[in-house]
Amino acid sequence: MSKTPIVFVHGMDGYGAAAWPAQHLLAGTYDCLFLKRTGFDAVEPPAGSDFEADAAIVIDALGSGGHLVAHAQGAVPAMMAAVLRPDVVRSLVLVEPLMLSLTSELPATAAFVARVAQLINRADALADQAFLTEFNTLMAVTVAPNHESLERRASRARLLLTSTGAALHIIAGVDTTVLTGGWEPLYEEVAQALATTGARHEIHRSGHRPHDTAEGAAMLAGFIALADAEVGSHS
Repeated sequence: MSKTPIVFVHGMDGYGAAAWPAQHLLAGTYDCLFLKRTGFDAVEPPAGSDFEADAAIVIDALGSGGHLVAHAQGAVPAMMAAVLRPDVVRSLVLVEPLMLSLTSELPATAAFVARVAQLINRADALADQAFLTEFNTLMAVTVAPNHESLERRASRARLLLTSTGAALHIIAGVDTTVLTGGWEPLYEEVAQALATTGARHEIHRSGHRPHDTAEGAAMLAGFIALADAEVGSHS
């Protein structure tokens, strides 16, 4: 009997399996697919975000159906995929989702967008190290992606900075959980907006990568197990 897939969509701080170190153990129960979004590669030239292409990658990986887990900016193509193909998304878990279009008029999101614009305006005047330091602070990046050179990381960050958001639609009928770290109002605004549409919102006070901690990883696994149990109870 084949295992149910879990498709993992990374944010800006690492890609592939390296972006999900605490989730590897789920491979004992599920078929874990750790994606690489467009522009993230150890060989190909860095590129900006292509959310439509990433959504297509997510849908292809889900196949006939599976769970979908996304972190930070990765929540954008994950939600787009769920809107396009809700029939193949058993559950959606969004960890610290960076989905600016949902809360663009709220204060923390507006302040964040202003800081992004300020860095974009200064980007050409900054050397790679200085730019990357500011970018990483702004985006809460804590994981160096796959031991890449400073030049490659800075090049990708410059491209990603101008593509931090996309127009999104709320998903109807998809079991959705939002996990936040309780440290930054921006992510709490997004989570609260999603909660008004029926999503569960859980907080594990551990920063921007709550899924890296033992408790956060257990919470994430629990969300998926609960979704499986609910599917089983209706089958």
